[in-house]
Amino acid sequence: MNSLARIGRESGELDMPRDRAGLVPYLARLSRDVGADFYMLIDLACEDGDAAIIACNWIFDAVRATGATLMRRLAESPQATALGQAPRMWQPARDAGEKGSVGPLNAARLDAAGHAELSCARIRTGRAVHAVIFSAAEPGAIDPTRLPAALLSLSYALSALNSDAPATPSPVSERERECLRWVSEGKTAEEIATIVGVTANTVNSYVNLAIRKLSARNRAMAIATAIRAGVI
Repeated sequence: MNSLARIGRESGELDMPRDRAGLVPYLARLSRDVGADFYMLIDLACEDGDAAIIACNWIFDAVRATGATLMRRLAESPQATALGQAPRMWQPARDAGEKGSVGPLNAARLDAAGHAELSCARIRTGRAVHAVIFSAAEPGAIDPTRLPAALLSLSYALSALNSDAPATPSPVSERERECLRWVSEGKTAEEIATIVGVTANTVNSYVNLAIRKLSARNRAMAIATAIRAGVI
């Protein structure tokens, strides 16, 4: 089994949070798994256009110094990635001058607060849009190869928590849902095969099964149906 497949199974074995309070220990475990010291989960779909902090373990002074506005700016900057893209590691002290970054002053605030290395990813689940920031006090501490599985696991958790409908059994299996999720993020069968640790033919079989179970005519319709139903 390749490393990405092993990571995916390990992350999949984490107990999913049953409510917002459960996000705290869940995010703490994900942080330890990727080698991060800190985490912050924010809601980007606030009506006032700002960002709301849902859960974090940053010290109070760091949160006060940066604020939700900076978190939104970071989530919308080139330093952030979307689910399915290769994670990007960002060091405020080194990369503050890059085009579209949060700027030298804000980067200095992050660095001074002990966030020497960060990875920020946007996660869309239905109509909800979140961003998660993992950070470490030392550059190189976060393992980028472990981030994709952690982010996928978090997207599953957020999908369940953000569902307005009563919980019902999903028509598709976990592996079928996982493959369909990666298809929705633009991954090819070969890329998904590497991530989940199966062959490309097996990936296509999982996706085709999901299409049939969702009574869809094609992949695009299956993805749209799955998003509306809160499956992905």
